[in-house]
Amino acid sequence: MANKLVYGIKDKPRFSQLIVFAFQQLLAIMAATIAVPVLVGNGMSISAALFGAGVGTIVYQLFTKFRSPVFLGSSFAFIPSMSAAFAGAVSMSCGYLGLLVGALLAGLVYVIIAAVVKFVGVNWINKLMPAAVIGPTVALIGLSLASSAIKDVFSYGPQNDRGAFIMSGSLWVSLVCALVTLLVVILCSTYGSKRVKLIPFIFGVLSGYATALIFTGIGYAADVDALKIIDFAPFTSLVSDGVSLKTFVAVPEFTFIEGFKGVKDFDLSYLASIAVAYVPVAFVVFAEHIADHKNLSSIIDANLLEDPGLHRTLLGDGVGSFFGAFFGGCPNTTYGESVGCVAITRNASVATITTTAIFAILISFVSPFIAFLDSIPGCVMGGVCITLYGFIAVSGLKMIQKVNLDDNANLFTVSVILICGIGGMAMAIGKVTITAIACALIFGIVVNILLNKFKKPGANE
Repeated sequence: MANKLVYGIKDKPRFSQLIVFAFQQLLAIMAATIAVPVLVGNGMSISAALFGAGVGTIVYQLFTKFRSPVFLGSSFAFIPSMSAAFAGAVSMSCGYLGLLVGALLAGLVYVIIAAVVKFVGVNWINKLMPAAVIGPTVALIGLSLASSAIKDVFSYGPQNDRGAFIMSGSLWVSLVCALVTLLVVILCSTYGSKRVKLIPFIFGVLSGYATALIFTGIGYAADVDALKIIDFAPFTSLVSDGVSLKTFVAVPEFTFIEGFKGVKDFDLSYLASIAVAYVPVAFVVFAEHIADHKNLSSIIDANLLEDPGLHRTLLGDGVGSFFGAFFGGCPNTTYGESVGCVAITRNASVATITTTAIFAILISFVSPFIAFLDSIPGCVMGGVCITLYGFIAVSGLKMIQKVNLDDNANLFTVSVILICGIGGMAMAIGKVTITAIACALIFGIVVNILLNKFKKPGANE
């Protein structure tokens, strides 16, 4: 196999290894999954979002017959849609119901497209989005996340008018923690033993956390706030009312419980606003769905668009997304962080992904574990994300290697996508926000079609 996977799709590591691998996948997807409910606010629960991501992933695996090794997490693309659901709601409960209805409508878009693909096939997609289109788009997915990783490294510290971070005591400490994490991941992945290479992120996160813990301990001992990198608030809040069963086990605040209370406030005008907020975004995420699966296909050396089939991955993504929102409020999507983890560790075992999903469901009830995940400093996760997002970008660049860039049709297609995406060509049309990646992909498809219409027969793609 070209990518020399340590574990293939159907391989099942030993149980002890499976637990460790699943924990690593969880660390890879955790930060982004719980970030979405935090960004949307309105009392959304991070433990419920984690539960929903686990359920959504299992639904996805069922639809894809356990042949696609990727985890589904909270989708950032739907954040404006979710915010609009609360903004237009008569009551908070109505807003939660809006999240459910919006996710259902978005899921229906996927179901309809899946039905079309089932009867028409995927050849039209390959012609519409060849390597010259998909390659730079995949690269953009990684590059678009780069600024987020770097801001995490510096804990979103102050910047000057040129965008440079103003280095102070706390930022220097954050940088050190991030670099320790990054270097440990790199060294483990490059020079570690076969077992170590399979879990570089665990070593990286634990090393970064230990470094941050040392700085924090010194900070409390010397009463220096700049050294207090770890926020222990998630732990202290658990015991604020004393130690009890709830300190260790708590049922997540599921979205559907609050949502069903809002039925009396739901009307047709609100339904229309929810549809406008969610449905167009579903079409945008559909394009990213194809890019993610083509990228994953190149990593595992298997065409997921044919086996299990694009119609199955779409159904799994759409239905899984609804179930994710049903419990956690956040529509799900296939995660680039998960794909990056598969690429770096060369572990494409679907059993690992399924175990991660079960793990996510179970730990959403374990309050101390949720507190631990919530306490991992952003700078530590930033160090990890530099490698994850970098691998996504490089995967796209590897696809471009197969493209004949001496052909101006391909050259301009790739150029337009990269510049529009990196330049941040995002557009807000009414209540609908089209992301920079989606805009770049749309422009790239148009340019590719127009230029290839006049391409001489026999020219390479």
